Amino acid sequence: MTEPAKKHPPIDLIGAPTDIGADHRGGSMGPEALRVAGLQEALERLGYNVTDRGNLIGPANPNRGPVDGYRHLEETAVWCEQARDAVHSGLDNGRLPILVGGDHSLAIGSIAAVAAHCADAGKPLSILWLDAHADFNTAETSPTGNIHGMPLAVVAGHGPERLTRLGPAVPMLDPSRIVQVGVRSVDAMEKTMVVASGMEVFDMRQIDENRMRETMNAALEKLTALGGHVHVSFDADFLDPSIAPGVDTAVPGGPTYREAQLCMEMIHDSGLMASLDLMELNPACDIENKTAELLVELVESLFGEQILERHDGEP
Repeated sequence: MTEPAKKHPPIDLIGAPTDIGADHRGGSMGPEALRVAGLQEALERLGYNVTDRGNLIGPANPNRGPVDGYRHLEETAVWCEQARDAVHSGLDNGRLPILVGGDHSLAIGSIAAVAAHCADAGKPLSILWLDAHADFNTAETSPTGNIHGMPLAVVAGHGPERLTRLGPAVPMLDPSRIVQVGVRSVDAMEKTMVVASGMEVFDMRQIDENRMRETMNAALEKLTALGGHVHVSFDADFLDPSIAPGVDTAVPGGPTYREAQLCMEMIHDSGLMASLDLMELNPACDIENKTAELLVELVESLFGEQILERHDGEP
């Protein structure tokens, strides 16, 4: 007997056009670049009901230097509040929210929303963080003061109250419930924080040694054991810059095209993902929207696109 097809959850696309947490301008154009690349149409072609909620509205980038170790703290907090409220609304209405950035400081808002939703529902939250960077800096460890390098530290309770208190509790979740994949750039003082945090980190050396399949098997087994709602936060600089030049902070030595596709396909096959961030696309650094088009291809795999249609259990 053929198994009934799994019902697709309806999707909210939420644009967050800001580069306020980053060092370079241009990330604010990311949501529109992904629309131009056909993000909504790609998901609809796969059978999803998609509503584009438009763009959030927040402060302009004042392009100031750090104050007390943080650049644009108040402005970043306002954007994160907007992201939190929009993502929470989607979750409360039974939808799968995709927050489309914009810089990665916005993940503070999306995770605050998911944490509140999970607290209300009485279920745990886990995070799969796909990124070249650990994003666990604080004002004391960051060489720049850019908050896009700090979201996981904030989520774990390290940072200014203006950000740490955006969620339902401090910390928003225990860092032992965070799984990172693809890390290859960690600031000198940040390393101590990452090791002490209890996060599970699968860095590029592990991918080099064990290949993407084994690495993702281990990451997904960890997330399955943790249970609950899995939030996936994807930074475009997770990818090798040879295939994804349109990012602020490119780091050589990232996953190849096929490694990235396999990663997305395995996340989809696990059935774990319940919400998503797409962050750090910077069209000002891109070549003819190449990176945006690649991200749309990866999202297709993340939501079920296959080379050939196969049933479960087939090779």
